[in-house]
Amino acid sequence: MLIESTNNEKIKNLSRLLTDNRFRKNSGIFAVEGKQENQRAINFGQEAEEFFICESIFDEDFPKGKITLVSEKVYQKLAYRGTSEGIIGVYKTKGNDLSDFKPKENASIIVVESIEKPGNLGAILRSCEAFGIDALIIADPKADFYNPNVIRSSVGCLFGMNIFTSNNEKLFEFLQNHDFNIFTTLMDESAEDLYKKDFTQKSALLFGTEHSGLSDFWIGKGKNTLIPMSGSIDSLNLSNAVAISCYEMLRQKREK
Repeated sequence: MLIESTNNEKIKNLSRLLTDNRFRKNSGIFAVEGKQENQRAINFGQEAEEFFICESIFDEDFPKGKITLVSEKVYQKLAYRGTSEGIIGVYKTKGNDLSDFKPKENASIIVVESIEKPGNLGAILRSCEAFGIDALIIADPKADFYNPNVIRSSVGCLFGMNIFTSNNEKLFEFLQNHDFNIFTTLMDESAEDLYKKDFTQKSALLFGTEHSGLSDFWIGKGKNTLIPMSGSIDSLNLSNAVAISCYEMLRQKREK
């Protein structure tokens, strides 16, 4: 079957999966564009429902599963990358409830509160996966995990990471019950350099929103830390701060 019209009902639904967060959530499925991203989804056991492929662009073996062929005109209308990849996969969403997380003895986790920007979330996922973080937990999430910008900016690292959601109250209870050392990043005089903290034990490092940092809920609930800087600027982009911190957590474990 070859779909050549953008008015086809399947194409309309696929377009909504790529652009409409509410539709995506209510459908229980999401779309993944690109060769590498789809390969990672398949490798990490994401359950595929269907693949939309443009044969004139896609130059690899078809993945196993239901295949729907689309014309180049239709694919260009759908894809962010135009003609560069030739494949869009549709997958079932997975549950992300924190109660499903069983942390290991010396787990390292990153917590981000109320993150809003999909690009930042994707970059954070990429850093967490690259530096061996055991889980990323989003407290009071505002960004959709399955937003195409998250998948694209994480280069599919979303599928290889443990990622969970929670509200602040349940998260704090979880961290206490599992004996995590809690490290906050509040902007106050109590903060000590990141490199002076011990991340070799079970550790949770918490970051706040892009604009206002951690909420007052976390005041007094952990050891406060910061990334030392020598320039005139006093803060970093959230995803950069997380990347530096993830590297430090890995470095300490390797040098222990």
